Amino acid sequence: MDSGSDQTEFLFRSDSYLNTVAAKVVEINELGGIVLDRTNFYATSGGQPGDFGFLETDAGDKIQVATTVHPNGEKHQIVHVPAEGQKVPKVGDDITCHIDWDNRYKLMRMHTALHLLSVVIPLPVTGGSIGAEKGRLDFQMPEPPENKEELAEQVNALIARELDVSEEWITEAQLDANPDLVKTMSVKPPSGQGKIRMIRISDGDQTIDWQPCGGTHVANTREIGKIRFGKVEKKGKINRRVAIHFAD
Repeated sequence: MDSGSDQTEFLFRSDSYLNTVAAKVVEINELGGIVLDRTNFYATSGGQPGDFGFLETDAGDKIQVATTVHPNGEKHQIVHVPAEGQKVPKVGDDITCHIDWDNRYKLMRMHTALHLLSVVIPLPVTGGSIGAEKGRLDFQMPEPPENKEELAEQVNALIARELDVSEEWITEAQLDANPDLVKTMSVKPPSGQGKIRMIRISDGDQTIDWQPCGGTHVANTREIGKIRFGKVEKKGKINRRVAIHFAD
């Protein structure tokens, strides 16, 4: 196995809209996974699937990427998993990263919509999944909501306010001092690096939502478009799964 840098620069954290970036191959792992010094590909985590797309060499060869993952739970590194039969580049090669933008943008819209869902249903979140067409959150909710159409209207009303979405960072000590900022019971923010990424949804000086999140988001809620509710399913004694879809 070729070894290189032990850390990947996560460019999507500061700019979710980067669909093409230049990078360098620093490692090919024992399974043929490709590690770059920097990437705009999001790796599977926190209920959001990894990006797919392709890597392009200086010679014009295109390496299809089936998915992107964190190796062995190492949250500081990202591995680009090539599709079967793809030619693997060499360590030191210059690469241009191309994500599948249509898929990424849908995930960004859905992820931000799910944050708004957690505002409208202010209950502990026990799980979640983000898809390009459908997303869902599992809530600690013993009884189903009385009127899910009304809840959908509330989410759409927040979307229509054209709320700004931004990232910022706090220290792990600050998060420890404010544990209520973490809405998800099953997924905890990555720790050990001294700082925590926060996503704020706001209307001027009014904060609508502020919670730890490592995923990709739109810059303004108007980009989401209208959503509709899907099924509300019972998942265990005190849990309900609430699904949302894009209305279009």
